[in-house]
Amino acid sequence: MPNTYAPPARLALSHLAPGAFQSEIRAMSLECDRIGGINLAQGICDTPVPALVQEAAIQAIHGGHNIYTRLDGITRLRNAIAAKQSRDYALDYDPESEILVSSGATGGLHAAAMALLNPGDEVLVFEPFYGYHVSTLSAQRLAPVLVPLAGQDCALDTAALEAAVTPRTRALLLNTPANPCGKVFNRAELEEISNLVLKHDLFLITDEIYEYFVYDGQQHISPATLPGMKERTIVLSGFSKTYSVTGWRLGYVAADARWMGAISYFHDLTYVCAPSAFQHGAAAGLEQLPPSFYTELSADHQDKRARLLSALRDAGLEPSVPAGAYYILAGAANLPGKTAAEKARRLLSATGVAAVAGSAFFRPGLGENLLRFCFAKKDRDLDEACARLRKL
Repeated sequence: MPNTYAPPARLALSHLAPGAFQSEIRAMSLECDRIGGINLAQGICDTPVPALVQEAAIQAIHGGHNIYTRLDGITRLRNAIAAKQSRDYALDYDPESEILVSSGATGGLHAAAMALLNPGDEVLVFEPFYGYHVSTLSAQRLAPVLVPLAGQDCALDTAALEAAVTPRTRALLLNTPANPCGKVFNRAELEEISNLVLKHDLFLITDEIYEYFVYDGQQHISPATLPGMKERTIVLSGFSKTYSVTGWRLGYVAADARWMGAISYFHDLTYVCAPSAFQHGAAAGLEQLPPSFYTELSADHQDKRARLLSALRDAGLEPSVPAGAYYILAGAANLPGKTAAEKARRLLSATGVAAVAGSAFFRPGLGENLLRFCFAKKDRDLDEACARLRKL
């Protein structure tokens, strides 16, 4: 007798799952690995880890720091983060109640959204956007509202931002310096944003993970430094990019004590704590690396940027020049393919160099003639990728 049993209708995916799909960034990384190419798609940042950071983590493992930490991180690292925020931005945070060591900046965003926002709340997000920001909000049944930046230089459109606010708007998510376009919001733009946030009584969630990657004399300004903003700003940052430890999953949240208790609770619920031994490595970096480390980091990546910009121009992929972060958006109209995803795969097939479809950073129908390239690579790999691109 044939088996005619059918599972009950209750056994089904969630309402969110059918619309979920692997990010184009991860998809291109997998395809690049499959063919043994050079990955300029994902922001892996495989440049060398500072020796003292690496050694401190290794010593922590040997020293027995392999168990759960406090839910908000080890005291040493929380103190070092508070000192860093004071040194760099003159922002005073209590390391006992206003600093959380998170499982990456991504974990910090997840916990902050759970703690501060309710299903159906709207969050303003600038476009082009980082896909994980939008997806994290959507996964919590929040409503990302995309606000396009204007022109090739991604200028703030204040009128468009104001028009996007509704009675359901609860927060604005800001990434500066920005992935994927390298936008560094200047003081005048941040003042416009802060005026809107204060006017409509919103949270400001800022992802500042690329804070030290700024070029051509640009300056990163933490929005929490503006008048009236510290108490409503949730600062996300971390060590993945600065210390080239993306696999360590080590970030932090800095926020007013009124919000931090709930943020820490939800981070504990999801992640328990950030990796223990790695916290000691990051603390050593904050405590011992000289200011010259950070200026040299910026100068080194500005040089990498120049090399990739030159190669992209030679390849007929006209690039935009990013002011910060370590990505370049380049025109792909000359590449075969109807969509940016097809163009990225044709480029990978022709050169062995992986890029990300620009459509991954825009609403449907936009970004189809753009590709994003990452230049945070070892010099030998970046130079080889540039040589391959020039063969186009």
